Amino acid sequence: MPRVIFTLPDGTTRAVEGEEGLTAMHAALAGKVPGIEADCYGDCACATCHVYVDEAWCARLPPPNAEERSMLAEAPHRRPESRLACQIPVSAGTDGIIMRVPA
Repeated sequence: MPRVIFTLPDGTTRAVEGEEGLTAMHAALAGKVPGIEADCYGDCACATCHVYVDEAWCARLPPPNAEERSMLAEAPHRRPESRLACQIPVSAGTDGIIMRVPA
């Protein structure tokens, strides 16, 4: 299974496996990654799965759609590399992706 690597605010990392076709948010929830709340459980209706995608991976992902951009506008501490983990599919192409969980 593809891996998603989350860097926590304290600098520790947590690598979790995700089922192909699901999202990084689902992988985070299954792996009990702290800081990924996912209140809307992937409906892109909140920003509680906000992450910073590692710069090396940003260009490899499709850009956020209008709905995701709207939710990210509400996210505190938004950066250019901000994404919602519920909008990032897990696949062989994203195996090893690195995301930082905001403080």
